[in-house]
Amino acid sequence: MEQSLYEKVGGEEAIGKVVDYFYDELVLKDPTVNQFFKDTDMEKQRRHQTKFISFALGGPNQYSGNSMAKAHQGMNIQPEHFDAIVRHLHKALAHFGVSENDIDQALTKVATLRDDIMYK
Repeated sequence: MEQSLYEKVGGEEAIGKVVDYFYDELVLKDPTVNQFFKDTDMEKQRRHQTKFISFALGGPNQYSGNSMAKAHQGMNIQPEHFDAIVRHLHKALAHFGVSENDIDQALTKVATLRDDIMYK
């Protein structure tokens, strides 16, 4: 039986490290998207993001946050913002040695959320 992306990446603990790097080194330093997190409880955000990405990569469904549309309501996220987040996720996964093939699979799953996130 083939491993899920979740297992290949190393499970929730490894995804947590990816999420920390994603925010600390990429998203929060990027002026095109960091304003969306100005008033965000980042510890809560990291927990939600770790559980969400874990589920999106084939791990257990522990995500209990809002729907993507509701979570992004009122943010008016534009294509350039969504694309920047996707680029940062790609860089974070690559930084931790995830293969390009596996990154492509993960980002394909993220792309399915585009309509639920943008222009809300």
